[in-house]
Amino acid sequence: MVTSAVVNTYPLSSYTFGTKEPKMEKDTSVADRLARMKVNYMKEGMRTSVEGILLVQEHNHPHILLLQIGNTFCKLPGGRLKPGENEIEGLKRKLTSKLGATVPALVPDWQLPNSIVLGDQFCLKMWVLGSVAEYTLAVLIGECVAIWWRPNFETIMYPYCPPHITKPKECKKLYLVHLSEREYFAVPKNLKLLAVPLFELYDNVQRYGPVISTIPQQLSRFQFNMITK
Repeated sequence: MVTSAVVNTYPLSSYTFGTKEPKMEKDTSVADRLARMKVNYMKEGMRTSVEGILLVQEHNHPHILLLQIGNTFCKLPGGRLKPGENEIEGLKRKLTSKLGATVPALVPDWQLPNSIVLGDQFCLKMWVLGSVAEYTLAVLIGECVAIWWRPNFETIMYPYCPPHITKPKECKKLYLVHLSEREYFAVPKNLKLLAVPLFELYDNVQRYGPVISTIPQQLSRFQFNMITK
C-alpha cells in the first residue's frame, strides 16, 4: 500500500478500453443478495468487501470510473474478500476480475505475474517474444479513504458502526488506486464503464447512493496533479 497526499491523474484518452465475456451478477434482486449475504454470514461471519477508486481526468477535473449495471445502478469495481484474504491482494484480484484483460499481451499492470516488492513499488517480469521484459508497477493500491458498515441484513450502510451493534454484517473499505499513464481495461459486455466527474457525484445520493456520492468529500484532502501530456 502506498500513501501519498498527491494523486496523479491522466486524461481518459490515455487509456484503452475493450470488452470481454459477460460477468453475470450472482443475484437477480436486492432481496436475493441480502438473503445470500445472510447465508454466508452464518457460515463465515461478517462480510468484508473492498472497492477501488480509480481516477482519470477530463477538462482538468477528476473523474471516477464506475461500472454501470443496467440503466441506472452504478458501483465501484471491487467485491467480497475470501475468508482471511489480505485486503490489498483481494482488491487486486477483484480489479483483475472486473476489468483485467484475458489476452496476455494486454494485461493491466496489476494483473501481471511474479511481482517482487521493491520498497514502495513492484518490479514485474514477464516473457515477451522469448525475452524477459521488466515493468515498474504503476497501478498501486493507495490509502483506505473510507470505511462503511452494514449493521443488519438491509441496504442501509453507515460511515461508522452504531454503538448498539456488536455484530455488524459487513465492513466495506474504499481504497484509492493510483493508475499509470497507460492502461488497458477489458469491460464485461453486460456492463458499462463510466467516467463520472466529482461535481456530479457530490451530494447526489438519489443517483449514486450514500457511499459513492460522498467520495468527493473523502478525496478533498488530496492534491490532484492533472497531467495533460
